Amino acid sequence: MSDTPTPRTGVRSAFRGWRADRPFWGGLLLTLGGAWILLTEKASLKVILHIGMQGLAGYLLPALMVVLGLLILFNPTQRLFYSITGVLLTLGTWLTSNLGGFFIGLLLGVVGSCMTFGWLPDQEPRVSRRKRRKAARAAAPQGSAKEQPA
Repeated sequence: MSDTPTPRTGVRSAFRGWRADRPFWGGLLLTLGGAWILLTEKASLKVILHIGMQGLAGYLLPALMVVLGLLILFNPTQRLFYSITGVLLTLGTWLTSNLGGFFIGLLLGVVGSCMTFGWLPDQEPRVSRRKRRKAARAAAPQGSAKEQPA
């Protein structure tokens, strides 16, 4: 077996590097929350326009949640503004969009926004247990288990 990376592992490691530089899971959850709320809306646009602004807000707030989630993924430098706006829009869907997509979209949006708000860009990436054990074994002396002091 050679140690040359296959195209699959190259893409995977590139994605991991991209994902580590941004609040990936928070942006993804906010986007999924907005998409879920949009999917729970069943009325056509004609009916919404006849209902008025309250009906239009039922589509506008979750659409903005999706946009903010994508902005978090692709422009993480403004994550604090996006996360605060995202949680406010998510809480607004409680009144405008079937109790926030029957609570599922509401929970996804709030959790994603809070995860984004708490993400720190200068934090060291997490090292898996397997890699920590491997590094500990490599650092341990190869001789006897206990060496006697002289």
